[in-house]
Amino acid sequence: MTADGGPVPLRIAFAGTPSVAVPTLRALHATGHDVVAVVTRPDAPLGRKRVLTPSPVALAADELGLPVIKAARLDTEATERIAELRPDLAAVVAYGGLVREPLLSLPAHGWINLHFSLLPRWRGAAPVQRALMAGDRTTGASVFQLVPELDAGDVFAELRYDIPADATAGEVLDALADAGAGLLTDVVDGIAAGTAVARPQHGEPSHAAKLTIDDGLLDWEQPADRLLDRYRGVTPEPGAHTTLDGARFKVLRARPAPDAASLAPGAVAPAPGGVLVGTATGPVLVERVQPAGKPAMAASDWARGVRGDIVLGGDA
Repeated sequence: MTADGGPVPLRIAFAGTPSVAVPTLRALHATGHDVVAVVTRPDAPLGRKRVLTPSPVALAADELGLPVIKAARLDTEATERIAELRPDLAAVVAYGGLVREPLLSLPAHGWINLHFSLLPRWRGAAPVQRALMAGDRTTGASVFQLVPELDAGDVFAELRYDIPADATAGEVLDALADAGAGLLTDVVDGIAAGTAVARPQHGEPSHAAKLTIDDGLLDWEQPADRLLDRYRGVTPEPGAHTTLDGARFKVLRARPAPDAASLAPGAVAPAPGGVLVGTATGPVLVERVQPAGKPAMAASDWARGVRGDIVLGGDA
């Protein structure tokens, strides 16, 4: 206990890489706990010029004045560097690599993980994306004890989140990242005070495998709601796409068109605000696209520059 009767601040190592991990890092820094190290993946080439760029977590840590360890994986060298800092607890949010022994047992309180699903549903690398692709209408975030088995540890706390009807995976992840930051810091406070209790996961696990470019392919023979679930799940990454004249054609923004007249699957027709594209049920409204070799543009502008009838996906 501290002089004022509160719990002793914990020495915390934090591991994370993308922007969804930044709210938790900032929230931890704002607590009375001591973030002794921030572990993140090395600088990566970004953009057309492939400029080496620090991760969003590395940039945030530098802004906050926190020491950074850049490691492509948590190997012997990374373990030794973390061990030198004597953390009481480690927290991970989307670091992008596995935590194995002996690092897993190095902190006295082990590792806790903020995961963006209601475990055991959607264990794995892409829980929000897979939830949207499957048509889930509710998801959430869980803080659990990291164990060797993938995302299988006991859960300290969770929150539920009703997915807005038109939300993309990127938007849901941003919302859960903000809400989950407070969830994790509450668990950290509970661990410090000795009041945190973790309970075993219950239910049938499902696996959220990492997405590939192929997961973004839209099948216009599917019903409109299923096609839009896939579009939302793969937006912004790896991105929704179809084919036109044998080339990849990106669909950047789409939404339901419940009152539109039927079209054959993949057939395109002009409409206010974009173009209608037929599916197995009603058409969807596509508002923004990126044809192969061209910049992103309004779908209506693209359609005005194309001669003749247009059918998407038929040449896939």
